[in-house]
Amino acid sequence: MASEPLVLGFDTSAAHCAAALLRGDRLLASRLEEMTRGQAERLMPLLEEVLDEGGAAWQDLDAIGVGVGPGNFTGIRIAVSAARGLALGLDVPAVGVDGFEARAADGALPAVPAPRDQVYAALPGEAPRLMPRQEAEGAARGAGLAFTPEASAAGLAEAIARIAAARFQTVSEPPAPLYLRAADAAPSSDVPPALIDE
Repeated sequence: MASEPLVLGFDTSAAHCAAALLRGDRLLASRLEEMTRGQAERLMPLLEEVLDEGGAAWQDLDAIGVGVGPGNFTGIRIAVSAARGLALGLDVPAVGVDGFEARAADGALPAVPAPRDQVYAALPGEAPRLMPRQEAEGAARGAGLAFTPEASAAGLAEAIARIAAARFQTVSEPPAPLYLRAADAAPSSDVPPALIDE
């Protein structure tokens, strides 16, 4: 193991595939590709490209960082499943990083755009939640904070990798999705088939 840890961070929680590779504090490679669909097919090739650009191989990794949401349900599941599978296969820790922490900046309210003119926001002193955009803007103003929600922040994967690098030696639980709203998909209204006992 090298003296400085090699950490791969990635995120597919919005309309993007993002990845970054760090060696200690140095950013070796980074990619952000905007896409509304196809993250499941693009993620692994993108990660391989980032590793190749950074002059590393899978077996060189010391840890993995993954964005756990909030955001798009399918996108979150893609990234979290990939991180858990890679961690298991490579025998390295995987660290889940929520989107508020990855987007945190001095003087700004961490927020992520959501459907229907809403945002996921972490108001000071409150648990993160889904709220109307106007409510979040007012809360940010009242707290003297800037309000600039970003789904595909340019440095998102790098921030995830940096947070994972600081935590991977003490992480004990695998990453889990952070869902702050119910799924848009409704359960099937079809009557299930009758089971026949023999």
